[in-house]
Amino acid sequence: MADHSPAFLALVAEARTRVRTIAAEALPSLLARQPTLLLIDVREESEYAAGHLRGARHLSKGIIERDIEALYPDRDTPLYLYCGGGYRSVLAADNLQKMGYRNVWSIDGGWRALKNLLPTE
Repeated sequence: MADHSPAFLALVAEARTRVRTIAAEALPSLLARQPTLLLIDVREESEYAAGHLRGARHLSKGIIERDIEALYPDRDTPLYLYCGGGYRSVLAADNLQKMGYRNVWSIDGGWRALKNLLPTE
């Protein structure tokens, strides 16, 4: 795992104060209760192509704000975002909330934790 710069970590920490998070370990039981839960992978296209959670939609951090309204116009739609480790998903979730989305979650641990807990493609 690459080291993150102090400024990036500070940006994520500040955004994290506004974003709801869920531990990766809690996701399997949540999915068992809500199998149609919307998982959004905000990693880069090459990361998604190398492996992702079964059923996850790819909307990289670079385009999610541009495309989210066309895909999910209802701002109350529950959206669960993940990235590699839980940093980029916090930033993306924060931006979606600024756009008026009210039920956005960032998955702590991201892909590194989720790939050992849930089916992948």
